[in-house]
Amino acid sequence: MKNKKKNKILENIRLLSAGAKGVSVGKTEEGKTVIVSGAVPGDLVNVRVKKSKSNYFEGEAIEILEYSEHRVQPKCIHFGTCGGCKWQNIAYEKQLDFKHSEVVNNIKRIGGVSDFETIPILGSKEQYFYRNKMEFSFSNSRWLTQYEISSEENFGNRDALGFHIPGMWSKILDLKECYLQEDPSNQIRLAVKKYAVENGLEFYDVKAQEGFLRTLMLRQNSKGDWMVLFQLYKEMESERIRLFDYLLSQFPQIKTLVFAINPKGNDSIYDLDIQTYFGEGYLFEEMDGLQFKIGPKSFFQTNYKQALELYRKTLEFADLSGDQVVYDLYTGTGTIAQYVARNAKQVIGIEAVQEAIDAAKEHAEINGLKNCTFYCGDMKDIFNDEFLANHPKADVLITDPPRDGMHPKVVEQILKLSPEKIVYVSCNSATQARDIALLKDSYELVKILPVDMFPQTHHVENIALLLKK
Repeated sequence: MKNKKKNKILENIRLLSAGAKGVSVGKTEEGKTVIVSGAVPGDLVNVRVKKSKSNYFEGEAIEILEYSEHRVQPKCIHFGTCGGCKWQNIAYEKQLDFKHSEVVNNIKRIGGVSDFETIPILGSKEQYFYRNKMEFSFSNSRWLTQYEISSEENFGNRDALGFHIPGMWSKILDLKECYLQEDPSNQIRLAVKKYAVENGLEFYDVKAQEGFLRTLMLRQNSKGDWMVLFQLYKEMESERIRLFDYLLSQFPQIKTLVFAINPKGNDSIYDLDIQTYFGEGYLFEEMDGLQFKIGPKSFFQTNYKQALELYRKTLEFADLSGDQVVYDLYTGTGTIAQYVARNAKQVIGIEAVQEAIDAAKEHAEINGLKNCTFYCGDMKDIFNDEFLANHPKADVLITDPPRDGMHPKVVEQILKLSPEKIVYVSCNSATQARDIALLKDSYELVKILPVDMFPQTHHVENIALLLKK
């Protein structure tokens, strides 16, 4: 019976809208919801059911009977395989429409509020080449397409440098091109691979946990300076130096080159010792007169230009006159805190990661901001009654939590703090809406502004302004 349900085919399903995580949503003739992957809104499809619940089906499109008018030709040859840029086949204006609708629907349905101003979504001027940081993996066993496997051809060298295939931790797609980061990103990656293959450098074997070249990270700032970070599974000094010197001779844009030896079972860099081979080991980024020092471990918004727009709008929502005390929860490296500090009396930032707080303090010193104070600790633990008693009352509270939203204890403390104004920045409008529902007895949702930080994907940020009733 189970297999029969899984093999069920739904025919002639018109996909009406976009759903969470980039899926498309349609209805059966009986009115039951169908959640579909592998198609776009507007398509007419046949669907193989993967999951059957009392109120919805979940499945994949196995045949497209009519193509949506919203479809466009994807730019990238890897579209549909690499797992990124899943909306490259949807016209950008429709992407914005779908994102805007998702945010509004979540706020109304989950947040339980309906009377608020919705500012039209702020689209990104750059729809491609907008990322300032990319990470690639080396593998000695590149992903083979079904066509290649069926050909029974011997492919010989299977070294790859690219992205993990979704859901397959040991398989790497060998990238020929990528439209996420501007050049010389593609040239650097291709040059590294070509040099490594021609000089017999070992690509990492993720299953056997052996090899030499493990990961490559490319980072840039808005001035066109580049940072290159290599993770190497083991030290091979002479090979490493020759590779690094070759790369530096080919790309004068590289202002710093750093590396780490990583024999661990994972690629996380945060517990690794980063060594500087060339340059300062960091880049500087400027945002409306503020300077931020970006190292290999630094968190910084990956879409610089759109992040700047996000911060400007956050400041606009806060509407500071210079004499307010501002709390910035989940402050990260203090970017928003410092962006608003020039218009505030005092800013208090809280963040769980010590390295981020250290960076926030350093940035405040670099920028000559004397009115910023930063604290480190788990938000639900440090943001308690004692903290509120020992610090000035907030006039304005800004919060920018991770995708899971705010812990109920944090919401409880915000209600105790009772600021006049809350500016809630979120990368997940569903959890944002849930938190707004918890605040709505004491706060009125005045307006929201969705912001598209990641074109060609389903991800969307949202800024919400809440005023004390």
